[in-house]
Amino acid sequence: MNDPRGHNKHGPGLGDRSQGDRSLSRRQFLKGSGVAAATTALAQAPVGAAFAEANADDKKKAVVVGMGPNGVKITLNVNQADMTTTVEPRVTLLDALRNYLDVTGCKRVCDRGSCGACTVLLDGKPIYSCSMLALEAQGKKIRTAESLVSGGKLDAVPAAFVKYDAQQCGFCTPGFVVAMRAALDKNPKATPAEIEDALSGNICRCGTYQQMRDAVYALCGKPPANGDGKGG
Repeated sequence: MNDPRGHNKHGPGLGDRSQGDRSLSRRQFLKGSGVAAATTALAQAPVGAAFAEANADDKKKAVVVGMGPNGVKITLNVNQADMTTTVEPRVTLLDALRNYLDVTGCKRVCDRGSCGACTVLLDGKPIYSCSMLALEAQGKKIRTAESLVSGGKLDAVPAAFVKYDAQQCGFCTPGFVVAMRAALDKNPKATPAEIEDALSGNICRCGTYQQMRDAVYALCGKPPANGDGKGG
């Protein structure tokens, strides 16, 4: 029952919470309990120790020096000669060699590390120069196809390519001879199958593979390969 002013004489009813009802719904109770539990757990956790450990890890990380966007002066050891130039940090080893140092033996073909035409030796290991930054090659010994000629005399590998006519357009040839030289340097007694496996990262778009097999067999001291790639 309401008084003339519209107020309930008996106070708020069961469904009326507008007059200061302090009771909680089940959802409110559960929500409050969860917040309290989380707060208690955080208070008991070794927060200080966690922050200390994180700071210690940060101190262990090497300091990274930012470079660019302007040019950076670098020195590369190419074919036993130190060459200095200035490149942007984004420049690949391939572009640095060809466009900045005029060492054009390595070729740009796919420019995504899938054909092998840009292969060079880095500390004796064949790598795709299009997939490495020039900055990363500092302090290492770089060898390109130009190093396989000395005093006008061809190294045995490119000489075998010439003898067996193992090239057509020539774009893939520098990468092939460099990769083959690396394989023979690593194992002078390698079999033709082992050499072919070492050349699996190089592609000849002209399809001169049979003549290459003849050159490989000759370098391995085997009779020339026949049509199925086996010595005949």
